[in-house]
Amino acid sequence: MLTILIFVIILGFLVFVHELGHFLTAKKNGIKTDEFGFGFPPRIAGFVKDDATGKYKILWGGKEYESKNTIYSLNWIPLGGFVRIKGEDGAEAKDPGSFAGKSAWVRIKVLAAGVVMNFVVAWLLLSVVFTLGIAQPIQQSAGGKYKETKIQIVDVRANTPASEMGLQPGDAIVSLNGQAVEKTSQINEIISASKGEAVIFQIDRFGKPFELSGTPRMEYPKGEGAMGFAYSETAIVSYPWYESLYRGLIATYTITLAIFDALGKMIGGLFGGEKVGLDVTGPVGIVYLTKQMSDLGFVYLLQFAALLSINLGIINILPIPALDGGRILFILIEKLKGSPVSKRVEGMIHQVGFIILILLMLLVTARDFAHFDILGRIGSLF
Repeated sequence: MLTILIFVIILGFLVFVHELGHFLTAKKNGIKTDEFGFGFPPRIAGFVKDDATGKYKILWGGKEYESKNTIYSLNWIPLGGFVRIKGEDGAEAKDPGSFAGKSAWVRIKVLAAGVVMNFVVAWLLLSVVFTLGIAQPIQQSAGGKYKETKIQIVDVRANTPASEMGLQPGDAIVSLNGQAVEKTSQINEIISASKGEAVIFQIDRFGKPFELSGTPRMEYPKGEGAMGFAYSETAIVSYPWYESLYRGLIATYTITLAIFDALGKMIGGLFGGEKVGLDVTGPVGIVYLTKQMSDLGFVYLLQFAALLSINLGIINILPIPALDGGRILFILIEKLKGSPVSKRVEGMIHQVGFIILILLMLLVTARDFAHFDILGRIGSLF
């Protein structure tokens, strides 16, 4: 239950700041916003500046209220927020205070502002992560303050003694065969001297001690080693806030490029007929990952939220109907052809796109249920 609450808070926050970007940019460009809500309707309450008196008044419930000012509302479904912008459906194109009445550039700015906000939030979250400190390989940290130095497993190859014995990336090696491990060179020495014989690993898995046993191979593929895992000396490294801002910006840029690269490979694989080793996770999978991140600690949860924010921004800016990128695409088509696309045609395309997105989400969710054995986990509760 706590995991679901954390997931709702993270998702709600990311959706809220996305809509806040649309709202602030619309207001700045003279577009009337009818309502800006926290959560989704039905409405609990709201407040608005009275047209006649200029004083704020409280609105209870979901009754319709016409005003030239913005209604700020609190709603029952706590999943982010929304903004109702005048003329966003293409109506009132001759009204200068309407979205439809603004230039193409202004409309693109309003639509893209939500995506920009998601990237800004990711940058700030990652900056906080670098300020608080996160585990990094020491040779890659290049400065910063070190604490909690340890030797951690960074990669485990499939079908190797390491994978068969249950070692996982992130495990900290405490001792081998009862001998405390303080340097990376000790690991190679002990394993090399124990080929064909069982080695007892004492590990620390994020605060939980485990004892595992595995036998180093006499012969093995080049680059895998006798056990089939890679390790590195790591430490919790933190930086001053001003350096963290720079590192957070670089990390945001790097993650964004990696996601676009993965999307490109996935799309190329679909059209090229090649199988691409990429995984797609839906809401259920994200909840599962939220549980893992919350178990690791607050800093990892912030890092995970930043990654979700970047993903949300990228998905929204893609030229997919019903999303911000799809609406921007129609504005660009309008500029190229010299006249607006038929609102009826555009509306139908957005509706079809929305239905396809819902179906894809249901498909991925069903896959998540099977992948994470959700039904089996629920059954075990009874």
